[in-house]
Amino acid sequence: MKIILFHQYFLGKNDPGGSRWNQLTKYFTEDGDSTIDVMAGNIHYATGKQVGEKIWYNKEKIDTNITVHRTWTYAGYNANFLGRLIGYFSYMFSSLWKSLFLPKPDVIIVTSPSLFVGVSALALSKIKRVPFIFEVRDLWPESAIATGVLTNKHLINILSYLEKKLYHHATKIVVLTPAFKKDIEKRFPQYIEKIEIITNAADFDLMKPAEKNNWVRTKYGWGEKKVFAYFGTHGLANDLMQVIEVARKLKDNKNVLFVLIGDGMQKPLLKEKVKAYKLDNVQFIDSVSKDKVGDFINASDVCMAILKKTDTFKTVYPNKVFDYMSCKKPSLVTIDGITRKLIEDANSGLYAEPENSDAFYTIIEKFLSTSNSSMQEMGESGYKYVKEHFDREALSRRYINIIKNLSQ
Repeated sequence: MKIILFHQYFLGKNDPGGSRWNQLTKYFTEDGDSTIDVMAGNIHYATGKQVGEKIWYNKEKIDTNITVHRTWTYAGYNANFLGRLIGYFSYMFSSLWKSLFLPKPDVIIVTSPSLFVGVSALALSKIKRVPFIFEVRDLWPESAIATGVLTNKHLINILSYLEKKLYHHATKIVVLTPAFKKDIEKRFPQYIEKIEIITNAADFDLMKPAEKNNWVRTKYGWGEKKVFAYFGTHGLANDLMQVIEVARKLKDNKNVLFVLIGDGMQKPLLKEKVKAYKLDNVQFIDSVSKDKVGDFINASDVCMAILKKTDTFKTVYPNKVFDYMSCKKPSLVTIDGITRKLIEDANSGLYAEPENSDAFYTIIEKFLSTSNSSMQEMGESGYKYVKEHFDREALSRRYINIIKNLSQ
């Protein structure tokens, strides 16, 4: 079986970030009979840096049956919204052009965001006359509108029209959460039969529980401090300024450290605010490779997942929360909806109202007063829950069956 996957942000080996498709492609090709060509962009989504030596095209065989084709993407992707829009368009055209010269696949898969990447898959499916699966990892354009990134009415109308067209032409629509399914069914009831749920999940071959007192605590001087760590993008949607504000309230508590790991457009502003407040209880660490993320999670006491207060984010499962649970770490989440329900059902952490620094501070204080044994119980409970309900390898088998049914 031959698959072409359009994924603008497909990670390189050990690259930091969400590894959903790195793991899925591995599982898809374990039978030795399947091959996957990944059409990826050459600009890293978080750092904005070029991936690969050549500007226009780089080819990398990352496994016997997996080849990544990185095509030209506008380098100003992380500068502002206009730069990001140009980045989407540049990838859309360059990936489509290169994919035309690949052997005819049995199935095409495209994973959002953005919606523009769906145009590449739709066009190729028409030209090659093969089915395509549209995977919705983010409800575009709704999430962009909700976070204030997208405000132009004409562009919103264009994207809404494009969303409907992609749902119409897709043979299957794969969503990451039950809430996504419910949202699409409500707005587009004619496509109910197309929708399948393959959630984000825990990667137990990547994330494993281990000793807290590892090399990370030594190298970064964490010592015996209670470390609250955030992993991921430092962007508008993440609202990390509240971490800085709470750190300011706790600046006299020398036993607490807030660690922000990752990159993004808001990172310089966050650093400026820390400097202005003269805080020494906030530490910034650049993105770390995927093979080391587990060490940082295990070295932490509490791991955080933070997003702005929007109805759209009530429908998402951040993959980082599954990473935390896989390492038996309690989570602090400011994401209402299904993520809140996840940690409450698993009894694996505490919830604070998003964009409410007072509520965030209250939960931090609650964690600080929680016994080590209770913290350990949270971690154990979360691990058991994701092992039973959100194992990536088990979910990949369901995905494979969907693909095989389309290619028959």
